[in-house]
Amino acid sequence: MEGKKEIYAFDFDGTLTRRDSFIAFLCHARQTRRVVAWLALHAPLLAAAKLGLYPAGKAKERVFAHFFAGTAERDYEECGMAFAARNRALLRPAGIRAVGKAVEDGATVLIVSASQRQWVAPFFAEYGSAVTVVATEPEIRNGRLTGRFATPNCKGAEKVRRILGLFPDRESYRLTAFGDSRGDREMLAMADEAHYKPFRK
Repeated sequence: MEGKKEIYAFDFDGTLTRRDSFIAFLCHARQTRRVVAWLALHAPLLAAAKLGLYPAGKAKERVFAHFFAGTAERDYEECGMAFAARNRALLRPAGIRAVGKAVEDGATVLIVSASQRQWVAPFFAEYGSAVTVVATEPEIRNGRLTGRFATPNCKGAEKVRRILGLFPDRESYRLTAFGDSRGDREMLAMADEAHYKPFRK
């Protein structure tokens, strides 16, 4: 492995955070009461997605569209920055220390997340270009969110595709990956060194 590029790939939700950030972001951006009421009304759909009976990415897109379709891109970006600024307590300190150590050591650091860049990236703004966020991207037309996703939901095999899209020559680097769920299984399997549910002690 000597001489190979070092790449560290961190899942975000559950790995670097104490809980899922999507619902937390929804409650930040929209009234919590409104979010809870909508989710309760659509509980059968969400349960089907959880059980694998309905595509999770499609269910997530429906939730996203309800709350954000038509939102101005600038407003969405600013909402994501405000969310990160006010929710540092979501982060697992040991995980953030690991990210910082990887940056300090000169590794290429990726945050690979099914959540969206607009609210994930601001958590790592202090690292500048040293940390790249690979995430589910919203579709934007004429400066506004359409409510659809511009990319596949970044989980499972899609995480592997996105990493290989950035670094296709797999033999040229050593990959260390961190994850906590079945959505990270493929990314952990492709890694030279895998850490499952780290940073929890």
